[in-house]
Amino acid sequence: RPAEEKDIPAILNLLSQVLEVHAVIRPDLFISGTRKYTEDELRALLRDKSKPIFVAENDGQVVGYCFGQLQKVQASNNLRESTTLYIDDLCVDEKCRHRHVGQQLNEYVTRYAREQGCCAITLNVWEGNDNARRFYDRMGYTPRKTTMEKIL
Repeated sequence: RPAEEKDIPAILNLLSQVLEVHAVIRPDLFISGTRKYTEDELRALLRDKSKPIFVAENDGQVVGYCFGQLQKVQASNNLRESTTLYIDDLCVDEKCRHRHVGQQLNEYVTRYAREQGCCAITLNVWEGNDNARRFYDRMGYTPRKTTMEKIL
């Protein structure tokens, strides 16, 4: 379901969990003990219709979230006009993983994207986050492009 202001404490907890996963993989980029958003930033995001947030519940408790961004590309000489839903962040509570919560959240987000007229759902997965990569592979995602880096 779409996230509501009452979900903020649970979302903050999940944001902490996902940050720690990334901090282990890339301590050169992510700062352990922090979160991507503050409570005030979450409140503002909940009002932004171009950046929908969805939550999954189990027995009335929020056990997962998905942050999305509707992205429109204007037609140009070489590109067709299109709208995609970019998944900025997706997390399932560590206590509820491997119980199909992520799958149900993905199915809900997919329905939403179709209703919005999106031609695709896009996302990024950090190298080393093998569990996330396997999950997205199972959900039918395939590589669209590769971002490469050279650490200096």
